[in-house]
Amino acid sequence: MRPSTRIVSILACTAAALGGVVITAPAAHADLEDCTAYLRDHGYQVSDVARTACYYGLVGEQRGCVRELAQLGVQESAATEACRRAAL
Repeated sequence: MRPSTRIVSILACTAAALGGVVITAPAAHADLEDCTAYLRDHGYQVSDVARTACYYGLVGEQRGCVRELAQLGVQESAATEACRRAAL
């Protein structure tokens, strides 16, 4: 195999492998955005702490998510729904 053909093959395989990561990464981002958008739509300010709380929901730590949002003054029902949206 010629070196130029080998390089093209390696680049093609690398691009295919990275393409799988690019396809799956936005889904996680969208879930975090669903949580923060819900909070914003219900009149809450979305701070870095709120984003961290939504991340807890994203990774399955629903109790931690709700607890952190409650400490920011988010009503329990709104916090529960925002965290649920992060987990979807």
